[in-house]
Amino acid sequence: MIASLPFPLAATPLLSFVATLASICWLIRSNTLKIVDLPNSRSLHTTPVPRTGGVGLVLGILTSWALLPAVLTTPIWLAVCVLVAVSLADDIFTLSIWQRMLTHVIIAVWLSSTLLFPTHGWLLTIIVAFAIAWMTNLYNFMDGSDGLAGGMTLIGFSFYGIAAWIAGNETFAILNFCIAAAAAAFLLFNFHPARIFMGDSGSIPLGFLVAVIGVIGWRDGMWPFWLPLLVFSPFIADATVTLVKRSLLGEKVWQAHFEHYYQRLVRSGFGHRNTALLSYVLMLAAGAIALWATHQEATIQLGTIVVCCAAYLLMMFSFERYWIRHCSDRKNSST
Repeated sequence: MIASLPFPLAATPLLSFVATLASICWLIRSNTLKIVDLPNSRSLHTTPVPRTGGVGLVLGILTSWALLPAVLTTPIWLAVCVLVAVSLADDIFTLSIWQRMLTHVIIAVWLSSTLLFPTHGWLLTIIVAFAIAWMTNLYNFMDGSDGLAGGMTLIGFSFYGIAAWIAGNETFAILNFCIAAAAAAFLLFNFHPARIFMGDSGSIPLGFLVAVIGVIGWRDGMWPFWLPLLVFSPFIADATVTLVKRSLLGEKVWQAHFEHYYQRLVRSGFGHRNTALLSYVLMLAAGAIALWATHQEATIQLGTIVVCCAAYLLMMFSFERYWIRHCSDRKNSST
């Protein structure tokens, strides 16, 4: 189907892949930015790894988007560039949590207002601003295991692209395929054992784009409001439930920790590779269900959402029981 498009438009995902591939190869070989993720007591890796992959990934995306018609507005381009710059500064100089959060909130409010106000009112604008800020940070929380965030990017934005294509917006579909293609190139170096990490400069802008593109697709009638939530539900469910649990326990939710379900899965002996592969299956299932449900009646859509929520709760409950037994067995074996 892409072959039917004009060549420059059809070739942009390939350009995104090649530009990302070349950028990351250069970043790994030169390590010019000299930003390395050193292992510590809360890390899941054991050797120093460059964490500049997000720079190459975003560079590949923006390079390919330059050939597309003006689908995204200038504020979105500026927001992505600012988020990359601030996140890179954080990787180099370690900014305070409040400096980073203030930047994310200001950008979220600005973009929500640009996209929705005044046609949709203040209440929805505020809700969407909160969702953009949360998704921006959520993606960063979930970027802690080899191949995980890259896989979610590849699969999630591919489903965005398919949904947009079915809705008849080919250019918007290609825009999403460009992100997926960049993620595919990044995964060649990030799948276990990872040679480079995404870092905040990749995860922060990607989380932002998940939310903003999701809102645009809903606003322009390409998909229902819940489709982005279901497509990216593997990340949303893990991060949100973990945050709520830690908040209820009175823990400092902004500090690094080992409480995410994917982190526990890696530490339980499943490993990075198997955790990523299992997550890919869940991501593909969530995306396929979302696409199928989009074209069903409203009652079936509601039922699908309820069933998916129940499935996540069941999976989390089952894993909590497994994790308790695993910790108990380890404690008994060490005594």
